[in-house]
Amino acid sequence: MLRPSLAVRPLLTLLFAVSIVFPAVTFATPAKTHKTPPSAKVAAPQSAKLQPEAPHPLLPQTFAGWELTGKPQQASQPEAADDGDAGVLREYGFTRYEAATYTRDDGKMTAKAIEFGDATGAYGAFTFYRKPNMTQENIGQGAAFDGTRVLFWQGTVLVDAKFDRLTPMSASELRDLATQLPKPVGNQGTLPTLPGYLPPQHIEPMTIQYAIGPQAYQLSGGVLPAALVDFNRSAEVVTAQYNALNGTGALTVIDYPTPDIAIDRQRAIQAYLSGHGPSQGAAQAANPTSYAWTSALSDSNPAALQSRRSGPLVAVTSGSFSAEDAQQILQRVHYEVNLTLSNSAGYRSDSSKVAQIILSVAIMVGIFALIAIVSAVSLGGARIAWRKMRGKSALTPDESAEFIRLNLKD
Repeated sequence: MLRPSLAVRPLLTLLFAVSIVFPAVTFATPAKTHKTPPSAKVAAPQSAKLQPEAPHPLLPQTFAGWELTGKPQQASQPEAADDGDAGVLREYGFTRYEAATYTRDDGKMTAKAIEFGDATGAYGAFTFYRKPNMTQENIGQGAAFDGTRVLFWQGTVLVDAKFDRLTPMSASELRDLATQLPKPVGNQGTLPTLPGYLPPQHIEPMTIQYAIGPQAYQLSGGVLPAALVDFNRSAEVVTAQYNALNGTGALTVIDYPTPDIAIDRQRAIQAYLSGHGPSQGAAQAANPTSYAWTSALSDSNPAALQSRRSGPLVAVTSGSFSAEDAQQILQRVHYEVNLTLSNSAGYRSDSSKVAQIILSVAIMVGIFALIAIVSAVSLGGARIAWRKMRGKSALTPDESAEFIRLNLKD
């Protein structure tokens, strides 16, 4: 039987070790957690069952010298907070409601708090209830004041506070209340990015309306028919009033999940806007399924009814703008994508993960191969040098010559 030369044995030994160790290092996966079979489960005693933990109160017991009086009113249905607009609250992700009365030596105040699933819902509800004639205040993450009450939002909570007697310290006291509201957890505090695409030039900030559902959009004075916007495609809409040089009007910006959806909707919206004028009535009669005109569009200057797409965004102007003003406003709506090459806290697709694994495997294979080659050359060279020092041939074709032979003669 042929045996490998001693110069090759170290290489074979190293490759054998690599073949055993390398798969265990590269492809090892955490051990799976095996579920206990149903038959092996032991029923816990009835007394051992844990009761669900009561939710943390939305409103504090005390703040800035104000003390809670009586028991707060709590509800898990939006009708308790606003029976008329309960559907709007559901669209924004309503979770619970709490109302409380506070007293102090110098007066009384009532506070109503509505919690939503995330900060997007709280911000959207704030824009829905805020009115253009309210004054902007610096409380929480946004506040408005109408002379009798203060509306503000912080994290996932919207608060409507009313004092029986306002003082110069009322705003400061509500800031203290805002710091005691429940804090968002994880991604709950993420704010919507769509309002950031509104051009700041000539905007009226107190008119911004943010909607993620048809009811909130229509009831807040949406310019386009909700069915044309198509909220079934996960659309988000922000609307704001602008006071341009040659007229006033509204800018509507719609965000869709993909540019393809935005292209389809922009074509439908532009075709809808092109029907503005006396011919619209005939078109509506010929096609009863077409979208009816809203009052905001009926009162608009035909030259102001324009649309433009930028990435997944569709922008629409309406009102008394001139054609030039409408174009200037639309051109300021730019969709921007921020790409990062390395973000350990960010999202990584499955394909990028697979590519990273393959690259790691290739690098490790190269390293082990290089180590094997260097080891083989080093050990083989040392053996050759040792044989030369002993006066033997560097290469021996038959390793059996190394054995002592017994030449026994009769």
